[in-house]
Amino acid sequence: MLKCNIFVIVFMFLCIIVEQLPTIITHTSGPIIALPFDNTVTVRCVARGNPPPEYRWTKDGKDFIPPHITSNSTDPTHGTFVLPNKHLMQFQGKYRCYASNKLGTAMTEEIELIVPGIPKFPKEVLDPIVVKEGGPVILKCNPPQGVAPRQIYWMSISLQHIEQNERVTMGIDGNLYFSNALQKDSRQDYCCYAAFSKIRTIVQKTAMAVVVNSCKFAKYSAQERICSLSVYQRDCMYILPFLLQEHCHCVIIHYHLYPLWLTMSLSCCSPTPTIKWMKLGDKLSPRTKYNKFKKLLIIPAVEERDQGKYMCTADNTVGEAVHYFDVIVEEPPTWLTGPPQSQLTVIGTDVHVKCSVTGKPPPDITWRRNGELLRVLDDTVVLHNARPEDTAVYQCEASNRHGSVMANINIMVINMAPLILTRDNQEYAVVLGGDITMNCSVFSSPPSAISWVKKKSSKAIDEERFFALQNGSLQIISAEKNDSGKYVCIAFNSLGKTEVTALLDVKDVQIISGTTAQLMCQTEYDKSLQSTFKVVWTKDGKEIPFSLEKNSRYFVDNGMLQIMNVNLSDQGMYTCIARTSLDEDNATALLTVLDVPDAPKNLEISELESPRNVRLKNRKSYHWDPGRWKELQKVPGNQATAELMLHGHLDYRFRAYAVNAIGPGPPSEPSERYKTPPAAPDRNPENIKIQGHLPHQMDISWEPLLPIEQNGPGLEYQVSYRKLGVEEAWNDHLVQRHSIVVTNTPTFVPYEVRIRSRNSYGWAPEPKVVTGYSGEDVPTTAPQDVAVEVINTTVLRVSWTPVPPATVRGHLGGYNIHWLRKRNLLNPNKILDERQFLIFPGKRSHAVVPGLKPFSDYRLTVSVFNKKGNGPNSDPVTFNTPEGVPEQVPVLTASNAQKDSILLVWGPPLEANGILTGYLLQYHLINETTLEVVDSQERNITGAETTQLQLQGLEEGSLYRFHISACTRAGCGPPLAEESNTMTTGDGNWWISNAVNTSQSFHVIDGLKPGAVYTIRLMAKRLLENASIFEDVIQTRVKGVEGQHSDFSTQGWFIGTMCAVAFLTLIALMACFLQRNKGGKYAVKEKEDLHPDVESQGMNDDTFCEYSDSEEKPLKGSSLCSLNEDDTVGDSLSQDSLVDYADGGGEFNEDGSFIGFYSKPEDMSREQNGKNTTTTDIKTI
Repeated sequence: MLKCNIFVIVFMFLCIIVEQLPTIITHTSGPIIALPFDNTVTVRCVARGNPPPEYRWTKDGKDFIPPHITSNSTDPTHGTFVLPNKHLMQFQGKYRCYASNKLGTAMTEEIELIVPGIPKFPKEVLDPIVVKEGGPVILKCNPPQGVAPRQIYWMSISLQHIEQNERVTMGIDGNLYFSNALQKDSRQDYCCYAAFSKIRTIVQKTAMAVVVNSCKFAKYSAQERICSLSVYQRDCMYILPFLLQEHCHCVIIHYHLYPLWLTMSLSCCSPTPTIKWMKLGDKLSPRTKYNKFKKLLIIPAVEERDQGKYMCTADNTVGEAVHYFDVIVEEPPTWLTGPPQSQLTVIGTDVHVKCSVTGKPPPDITWRRNGELLRVLDDTVVLHNARPEDTAVYQCEASNRHGSVMANINIMVINMAPLILTRDNQEYAVVLGGDITMNCSVFSSPPSAISWVKKKSSKAIDEERFFALQNGSLQIISAEKNDSGKYVCIAFNSLGKTEVTALLDVKDVQIISGTTAQLMCQTEYDKSLQSTFKVVWTKDGKEIPFSLEKNSRYFVDNGMLQIMNVNLSDQGMYTCIARTSLDEDNATALLTVLDVPDAPKNLEISELESPRNVRLKNRKSYHWDPGRWKELQKVPGNQATAELMLHGHLDYRFRAYAVNAIGPGPPSEPSERYKTPPAAPDRNPENIKIQGHLPHQMDISWEPLLPIEQNGPGLEYQVSYRKLGVEEAWNDHLVQRHSIVVTNTPTFVPYEVRIRSRNSYGWAPEPKVVTGYSGEDVPTTAPQDVAVEVINTTVLRVSWTPVPPATVRGHLGGYNIHWLRKRNLLNPNKILDERQFLIFPGKRSHAVVPGLKPFSDYRLTVSVFNKKGNGPNSDPVTFNTPEGVPEQVPVLTASNAQKDSILLVWGPPLEANGILTGYLLQYHLINETTLEVVDSQERNITGAETTQLQLQGLEEGSLYRFHISACTRAGCGPPLAEESNTMTTGDGNWWISNAVNTSQSFHVIDGLKPGAVYTIRLMAKRLLENASIFEDVIQTRVKGVEGQHSDFSTQGWFIGTMCAVAFLTLIALMACFLQRNKGGKYAVKEKEDLHPDVESQGMNDDTFCEYSDSEEKPLKGSSLCSLNEDDTVGDSLSQDSLVDYADGGGEFNEDGSFIGFYSKPEDMSREQNGKNTTTTDIKTI
């Protein structure tokens, strides 16, 4: 058999059928920062277990039902939910995921979702800061908070950085400190910029002005020089220190391995002081770094040994001041030896679960069982005489003020016979001589003893190449052909025994030259013929001679033929012949040897046209470079010559080698040295670059020749240049380096440049001429004749006269157009400061500017720019944009539907874009079967203040689609659509109940008729909401007292009494009506005034049921408006919605709605004794 080392990957299939506690396998780690450009936020929680776990979430300690979550409990992503970016602020909080099955509950640590707002500087008007020369200046930035990281910059309006030095420094608080002001510090455009890279936002503070008045030098005390000190800790906390005369004691708390920043911001020192740092009682860490001109001390990856007292000293010729920092290093909780491990234990044993953590300050440990708090006083949970009901998921959570760690520990208490999880008859394959592992995963309690046997032997495997692993698997080292077969894994404990079979196949392979081949000859014979038994090995029919000499490559041991250091001569047919005095048998194998090609031979060098043009006779060639061999050329495998171009003044040696699929073969013997004569360079430098870093100089650089390309000694470069298009002599310079700086050149003038190589033996060929420009400077003039043409309400065409090319003083980059929206013409007294700009590259004289706001006052300037910067702005041009069409109205509702009318209510547009003149209403009659438009009409509604309309003249019981658009003099904006149905004529009247009492979970409607069918609607209070939000049909019950009532009501005296009461009631109502028309109060009105929490609606001839706009005189619920059988306007009452409602006076339930009830007027009376009264309870939705 052949032996080689090849790695084989075996896939193991497990069939898990045992019950398992839930285990969280993946979840989203917090905190989650929701960025504005993220479409969604995904919070993951995936667990496994048997039965499959079910999931629930909590938010801020309360149950939370996530949106967009699957209801299939077998889906592995069931615990994952997705939050849309819209209205994401309502989901901000701390979440936990719980995964449960019947055995227990696993949980995650808290996952915090942070929804940051858009950072903004406050709008403010800043007075100029006036200071005497030499005095201190502090420009405060006060940057807004936002998503880290945050970068602070100080720049001018033109985005030029404010130069910082030992005198002018930005503190880590973002403020700009001037230790002593100079005249040059006076300027009007100090701007603080805050950049938030994660949300791709840069915000700018209002520009600040500094005026420095000249004065003589003034002396300041040491206390005046040390004006502010601050302490900063990245990603942890920001602590502002306090100053106690000349000492400031601060405590810096750092997380382990986080950077420590200590800073001293000097704002009033003249002359500028020298800063020194030291650590009291110890040396500063070698990791210490300085920044901000030594005002900032940084120790990256802070450690425990960095704790201590630090001192910074600032001194100048006037005096000194000292500041101290007390640094305390703390860290969040961490596991000492890893999180606690899950345990599988037998019933009746003691279980110990220890939560070993460390941290500073010492962490507090909280224990839970299946997510519920467990009262344990120390870091260990002990289960004495554990029972099956102790099976659960135990949670250990350790926390201090810097963070927390949590672990789920599965404790399963069970007695179970062995269950092998590995699939039966699993197949494994391995190449001959390779290693293989056959799996046997067992679940049992108590643990099982596992053994392996090979079928047909029934004995335990104990050979040296076989190893039983702790997890129950069997590993075979250097697999042999006879290792193929069936293996049995047997698992048993005190409760039972089980087994599975594994199938192993050992495959033959080819052998690579240089390794050892092993051929095994397995024989069986009659032991009585042992004296005549003999094994003979042959190769290609010839017997292999064996020798006991050390240099022999053939060995035979226990029937195995070993061939050491196999080469191509060992390839062939090998036969093992087993003989006795009675018979013989044989087995044959073909040995294939793979090897790299042999080394080429007979390397020959012949000159062709010159001593530097030679032919090398063989395959692939190398040439010798001092210290190493360098590949020079490749040729096809069927080619034995190579033509080489060589450099001059070098010694060469050559060798060749061949390559095949196995790899490169050995190289040939090196050729004799071949010396090429010196010569002039073959080429000139390449990659010539002409740049101008300063306005009056030109930098010329190039890629130099390699040493082997120089062809001889004395290499130099001739650099020649002259102005382009000017007939003048070349300016020549001979240099040995590969760059030159030409000074005193005009600004941005084109030059011709050429570079030629030369050595002691001559010049290189004539070089190519390249062109370039001398240094640039910013443009000097602004565009003239700037004019604007308003194309429409949002688009503008700008034209200008281009600047003369000579004034650009550089490569023309293009033009900048800046515009400022000063005011909205609808509100001209409010000053705006909305600045925008666009860059238009290239040479041009006009541009189109989009994105303007209609009906606004603008100012616009144009400037030219090049690579060096922007030129001056043009004279500003002011213009107004015309009125535009309004935006879409935000809301449209259709309510109070009657048989021939509908009430439409809408809101004014958020942006009118002009003077609002009214609205355009279009309404279409829709076929409810085909949804086609049957008839269309439109109506112009004048008056910008009109926001509702009772549309009359509609068809009964029909579907209408309404479109409403806001209009200005420029036209009407996009419409908003709404659909509604008119009502059909019914035999009942609508009644409105008292407002719903929000302190109750039900609403009572009484006075209904027994055995009657009623439609109940729940209505919204506000006019801009849809009127009907719930509707149902009910039927009142007929009680047993009805029969008694029937007999009672047939009595003559009762009928007469009721007629008299009805007549008197009618007279009282007429009197009240007359009294109300006179403006006086009547009894019912006085009763209403005693109950301000009840709504009602009055009645007149025009609107049937009025509503009140007054908050002082709300309509009362006791004055019900009704329609009786003979009411002439009864058909105008909507059956799809109620009448208009007042905004005040009533009570509402949790969702801001109230319940209406409906009845005929004669059914609203009730008798004192409760007879003939039917009551219905309506539960609040």
